[in-house]
Amino acid sequence: MTGEILTSESDAGTSFEPSEIEGDEEGEFELEQKRKTKGKAKAKTKAKAKAVPKKKKEVKEENDDEAPRIRDLAKNSDYVPIPWKGRLGYACLNTYLRTSFPPIFCSRTCRIETILKQGKWETSGLSYVQSLGLQNGADLAKLIRWNEKYGIKFLRVSSEMFPFASHKKYGYDLDFAKDVLAEAGKLAMQYGHRLTTHPGQFTQLGSPRDEVIEASVRDLEYHSQLLRGLELKGQDDRDAVMILHMGGMFGDKQATLNRFRENYTNLLSEDVKRRLVLENDDVIWSVHDLLPICKELNIPMVLDYHHHNIIHDESLREGTLDVMQLFPEIKATWTRKGITQKQHYSEPCPGAFTGREMRKHSPRVAVLPPCDDTMDLMIEAKDKEQAVFELYKIYGIGGDELFREVIPHQRRDDNRPPPKITKAQLKKMEEEGIGVEPSPDEVPDDEIGMGGPERRVYWPPGKEEWLSPMKRVVNRKPKVEMEEGEMGEEPANKKQAAAAPKPETVKKKQAVRHKKTVTENEVKPPPTPPPPPKTKAAARKKKASAPLTPPSASKPSKVTVLSAPSLRRGRSASTVTMAREKTMVLPSSESSGLSSPSQSDQETTDTKEVPTAAQKAIFEDAFQPVTNVRKKRQRLLV
Repeated sequence: MTGEILTSESDAGTSFEPSEIEGDEEGEFELEQKRKTKGKAKAKTKAKAKAVPKKKKEVKEENDDEAPRIRDLAKNSDYVPIPWKGRLGYACLNTYLRTSFPPIFCSRTCRIETILKQGKWETSGLSYVQSLGLQNGADLAKLIRWNEKYGIKFLRVSSEMFPFASHKKYGYDLDFAKDVLAEAGKLAMQYGHRLTTHPGQFTQLGSPRDEVIEASVRDLEYHSQLLRGLELKGQDDRDAVMILHMGGMFGDKQATLNRFRENYTNLLSEDVKRRLVLENDDVIWSVHDLLPICKELNIPMVLDYHHHNIIHDESLREGTLDVMQLFPEIKATWTRKGITQKQHYSEPCPGAFTGREMRKHSPRVAVLPPCDDTMDLMIEAKDKEQAVFELYKIYGIGGDELFREVIPHQRRDDNRPPPKITKAQLKKMEEEGIGVEPSPDEVPDDEIGMGGPERRVYWPPGKEEWLSPMKRVVNRKPKVEMEEGEMGEEPANKKQAAAAPKPETVKKKQAVRHKKTVTENEVKPPPTPPPPPKTKAAARKKKASAPLTPPSASKPSKVTVLSAPSLRRGRSASTVTMAREKTMVLPSSESSGLSSPSQSDQETTDTKEVPTAAQKAIFEDAFQPVTNVRKKRQRLLV
């Protein structure tokens, strides 16, 4: 089937503004709802602006997103949890597998428009969406095998594994994918890997809107069914949790907490309650805000260090030192339910100064936080598995075989098609005695993206080009300047081929360029002024003022004059029929009695073309009606 495939790189919510979310996945339904909400809000704002007088523009507060943050220096702990006994992991996307050929990832999705193009939902649309989910589920098993090969035992599963499964209209059950999910869960239990999920930022149980609450409950039930489909057992099943943010404040924190408490108690199933975990965010809800309700409702709490450094209680300072006093209370929320504790760690980008800048995650992290060395730590960084490798390299975790020989290389662990060779390039290679490299053997499906025998899957920071073959170097030199026998870059498509200059055109350009270089040192004449624009009035004036050549003695001369126009009206009252041209034959000098000009007059006539007195008289009589017509036309127009 054909359709537009979209990808989502990660799944971790770090903000509630879509432009600043670092990894939270958005579904088409949520985006549509947000656009509608924005449109309604704008309409209401305009209506209020008409009725209510404008107020003075409020001054931004110091802690505004765009304002630089004035704060004390961060106080960090010196404790490093080494040797590390827990599990390090990353969120949703593997950069190395994503750039394989074919790509391996678990977040294939589509638009509702693409679903509707397939045909009826029951016959074609549903099967199309389910086929995407089956591909995502199959790639999840490959991802777990890859993680096991390179010592990564913690993974966050993408929320978009099954597109629109929680949609109000296009939602569906996951029973069709129980085999692929069970296969992935079997591998996770065999290798001792932990799998978790992170619903998106639109899932908010504290919202005052009923439609948001209904959509949030559907989304949580979908994630619950996904984790149940893995068929995990014992501790592995207890550790398969769903991390959730509290969401917006909606003007009153306490009222929002009351709505969350009521909806959690009355609307959620027991399986969702068993897996639900709350996380502090970087916009509104700090550790001090969430810890009391987590204790009250028996909900584990995830500490995010990066979020804590942005939003924290006044009693604590930024950094890891002060928050360590809350570690025992946070850990107790996990041990009461028998779940292995996990934390999130990330760092802001270098040079981040404002609140908006600080929310963005850096590509990699430089240190391990001062956490319990037996817990599971999720590294939320843009480089995904490479950020975990970076910590392995810094602290010597898992050996150094991956980093012993870090050199640029071309991947040979996928079935990427070789670059095409044109006939001209092939002919040149034959002339130079260069043979065509034989195509490598096809890589089996189980070995695609697995690093091959060299196990070169690590790439240094800023070297993303190591993930795929080197880009072809395009010869920017124009073809007209190429020497004989030199080949340029082949056109990539038909448009470039059509726009390419033809050989004849190239030769002409070469000749023109050569001519310009020869006359480069010569004095150039001043540029000719451009001719005036052609108008009907200018053309008539030119005809009227054009001088006449004197008539010949033997043959009569033809002179073009304007006949008197008629005054009949056209379609409109102000339109007058214009004069037509008539050819008038001037008599010869013998018959008219006109004397021929002298030799001096003849020379003057040849140069200046001055008409005779008789010719002037004839033209005055001919143009007299035209002048009268123009005057009458002006009166009509006025």
